[in-house]
Amino acid sequence: MPNRSADAFFDAQIDRLRRRLAEPLPGNASMNDLAPSARSFVPPDQARAQGSHEGGALLLVYPHHGAPHTVLTLRRSDLRLHAGQVSLPGGRLEPGETPRDAALREAWEELAIPSGDLDLLGSLTPIYIPPTHYLLYPTVAVHRERPAFRIQPSEVAELIEVPIDRFVGAANRRVETWTIRGEPRRVPHFVVGRHKVWGATAMILHQFAAVWQDEAVAEAG
Repeated sequence: MPNRSADAFFDAQIDRLRRRLAEPLPGNASMNDLAPSARSFVPPDQARAQGSHEGGALLLVYPHHGAPHTVLTLRRSDLRLHAGQVSLPGGRLEPGETPRDAALREAWEELAIPSGDLDLLGSLTPIYIPPTHYLLYPTVAVHRERPAFRIQPSEVAELIEVPIDRFVGAANRRVETWTIRGEPRRVPHFVVGRHKVWGATAMILHQFAAVWQDEAVAEAG
């Protein structure tokens, strides 16, 4: 039988999240905490003026095992871009698309998430990704139940479902020194099972966690 109390609580969380996303976002101030050392922030207008590619990503919120979750993908190790990394569903804009269009299309292509069942809540701060010259626009949406995910094996090696609370606070955050493009870099990241979530994905998730925590604090108050 449906748990109406849990459903009502989830709906209340989503209503507060929708309102919070309509307010000013924490932006680079929150993303900087998860940025690798020597990572520069290029403003969106500057990135567009420099001819950056544009892409959309979907940050999906849905109930699972009694808690709000989001979904990530492990990209195949033989892909041309960001091979073997953990990412949000997303990709490059096609002609005539908006960032939201691209996020929804890619979510369907990668994980069979039906766009018609989603409630679009708002957007997070766009982030420029220097190695691939991409300006990525994250869209936040909700599905009222866990979608029947189906991965696209030509792109996705693994589906990763994570409770949103795993990204709030420092319990699942680590910092290591990695060699990136021949140079040692301090790399903050989230630990999700056997995976390390870093770079733009971690920065987006950290910004979202700040927004999510804001609405939780508002509820407590």
